[in-house]
Amino acid sequence: MRRSTKIVLAGGCGAGKTTFASAVSEIPPLTAENTDFGRISLDTELVLYLFGTPSRFWFTWDDISGGAIGAVVLVDTRRLADCFAAIDYFEHRGLPFVVALNHFDGHRGRTAEQVRQALRLGPLVPVLDCDARDRESVRDTLIDLVRHAMRCQGAFQPVGALSD
Repeated sequence: MRRSTKIVLAGGCGAGKTTFASAVSEIPPLTAENTDFGRISLDTELVLYLFGTPSRFWFTWDDISGGAIGAVVLVDTRRLADCFAAIDYFEHRGLPFVVALNHFDGHRGRTAEQVRQALRLGPLVPVLDCDARDRESVRDTLIDLVRHAMRCQGAFQPVGALSD
């Protein structure tokens, strides 16, 4: 049986949400001013629908995140303040999320631990390195999010490509 689920992509303007969705989407990503949309099949049983929205459209987040299993907060380490609103939103709503440090043009900036401290993230929130232009890097980030979301829901059961 094929299952599908929704994942939210959030972060500041220019953090890489559209690039992230474009790197893995099996369909040409649909982009509009306030949202992006893409689709990826992780295996024959699990399809992820990606919905991205920038911080400046916070008023759409309730609609976009309804029914989502989790979120990827894309972070440009040169502009950490741009992701505070998204992190606050997901923390207060109890929606599992990962923080993906998007490395622009090889710019590594701060380490994952430095970002964790600067954003005051708890130890259970994954902070991952990511290149939003690279299909494998994006796929790995999505797999990590799905695993994290399943652990948070107490229902971790590996599915196909998700198993170790």
